[in-house]
Amino acid sequence: MSGNQQEAGSIRITAGVQKKRRHGWEIGLAAALAAAIIGTAAWAFGATGSDPSGTAQPASGTPAAELRLGYFGNVTHAPALVGVQNGILADRLRDHGGTKLSTQVFNAGPAAIEALNAGALDATYIGPNPAINSFVKSGGESVAVIAGATAGGAQLVVRPEISSPGRLKGKVLATPQLGGTQDVALRAWLKSQGLAVSPDGGGDVTINPTENAQTLKLFQDGKLDGAWLPEPWASRLVLQAGAKVLVDEKDLWDGTLAGKPGQFTTTVLIVSRKFAAEHPQTVDALLEGHVAAIDWLNSAPAAGKAAAINAGLKAAAGAELPGDVIDRALQNIEFTPDPLAGTYPKLLRNGVDAGVTKPADLTGLFELGALNRVLAGTPGQHPVSAAGLGTD
Repeated sequence: MSGNQQEAGSIRITAGVQKKRRHGWEIGLAAALAAAIIGTAAWAFGATGSDPSGTAQPASGTPAAELRLGYFGNVTHAPALVGVQNGILADRLRDHGGTKLSTQVFNAGPAAIEALNAGALDATYIGPNPAINSFVKSGGESVAVIAGATAGGAQLVVRPEISSPGRLKGKVLATPQLGGTQDVALRAWLKSQGLAVSPDGGGDVTINPTENAQTLKLFQDGKLDGAWLPEPWASRLVLQAGAKVLVDEKDLWDGTLAGKPGQFTTTVLIVSRKFAAEHPQTVDALLEGHVAAIDWLNSAPAAGKAAAINAGLKAAAGAELPGDVIDRALQNIEFTPDPLAGTYPKLLRNGVDAGVTKPADLTGLFELGALNRVLAGTPGQHPVSAAGLGTD
């Protein structure tokens, strides 16, 4: 793999830092323009023709001069960490249209969605619930899920003396950001246990959306009783701060929606529909790099995988992880291009129960045709399904 990371400019953004919105395409476009964008995007995502065998052909279009990509400094974003650090994404984008890759690092999904909807990003790795929220709020006009990235890797970790859900009453818990995937999961689970919570922080349990690094310190200082976190932060609290696992999210998924017990989506790759409409060839190149990064992660020796992810974490978040932390984290996650679309109605219901989104029709959220074209040409990969919620 060539190391073209120097071509990709990178800046770090954390939740809670207010960024001035850029002028440009936003969710609130006039209805006529939005309809034109979606119509063009549907054409761009879909096939423009067929070869004699009936196989769908990729859409043609003008490559972008630059693709602005967001991701997080979490192990659950390893396809992005390795894809950026090892030059896999930059190479594919450059080789298929001369597109330059630039990156921004976020702490949590809602901040990344805000940047994408404000026109500051073209695509981002993100948890499923912020993607759902953007899709719902925009009436399906803002984003599309174009691939899965990671399944699993989220836990509620608490102080050792908290031995049951009932002992959480009156406690203070953290999540990465209000409306994020782990935030929604925690709120929905607490409600299922008969514990009332509200988006404004009130109820039987106080939930403080907190940046992950601050969560670790606050827990160590005795100012938090627990947190629902993605990897590696759940492992860090367990191994570095003495927390214990009260809930492993995999135990909440019985496999009826995703086909495998314990499997739930943690990270997906989404794209701005406007960008996809204008530059479908660039989206195809991004997906080629994305699938290549996942293949590398799934075939690399354990030590090499940990080293590559750690190098990506150091570049994105400023520090590597101890060996025991990254080993524990990697045991809890699976890298897959399948977004597990069948789980999304439940994810939406969880968001509604948590009070951070509204009931909606998710039809059109997934645009997986380009991904399946890439997977068809990748040994060992199989087509993935949109579960009736889009094209595949």
